[in-house]
Amino acid sequence: MIRPRRTATAVVLALGATAALVLGLAAPAAAHVTINPDEATQGGYGRFAFRVPNESDSANTVKVEVTLPEDAPVGSVSTMPVAGWTVAVERRAVDPPVEVHGSQLTEVVSKLTWTAAEGGGVKPGEFQEFPVSMGPLPQVDTMVFRTLQTYSDGNVQRWIEPPAPGGEEPQDPAPVLQLTAADAAPSAAPTAASGDDAADDADEDRAEGSGTATGLGVAGLVAGLAGLVLGGLAFARTRRGTTPTS
Repeated sequence: MIRPRRTATAVVLALGATAALVLGLAAPAAAHVTINPDEATQGGYGRFAFRVPNESDSANTVKVEVTLPEDAPVGSVSTMPVAGWTVAVERRAVDPPVEVHGSQLTEVVSKLTWTAAEGGGVKPGEFQEFPVSMGPLPQVDTMVFRTLQTYSDGNVQRWIEPPAPGGEEPQDPAPVLQLTAADAAPSAAPTAASGDDAADDADEDRAEGSGTATGLGVAGLVAGLAGLVLGGLAFARTRRGTTPTS
């Protein structure tokens, strides 16, 4: 009687150890720099955040450098202030120009560098988001943002690898924004009937509605009368059944 319990306990412990091992191996792979949200629409504008987790046990993240893809220039890029951090914006020339609201831009943002204040940064076990507004988004399927993450001890983590063929995640993946084509314009609304046709349709609808209402009224009256008749018959039978005999 005791042996089956020991066997079941051993199986449970083995499964728990296996799950812990799998989760322990998977956790570090997931802790890389990402862009959120990671999907958007071509030609549109969006607010995105580069999410930077700290993978070090003893050092702070003190610098984050994000390079925008050269093959997908964006005309308008603006940053949001982050407490305890300053941002430097680098630009590059583009040819052909990028059109934004009818204006032809010959320069676009090429790189964003956030630097923490002295003694600050992203501490171990924490993460920081760096918000960015971008648009209009280019007519491409993906945007790869190669990123460098610098720690206070001098170590640099290079998140620069594009998506691997076959969908497998590379060892040091770069943040990737997936872009989809804008939805097709909705079809035009049906043309309304005009003139006499509209009037005829309205008359037919009113006539049909009136006929239906009349029919329902008659049906209700008949049902009511039938109910009264059946009730009277039932009452009569009850009276006959309870009348005392001579």
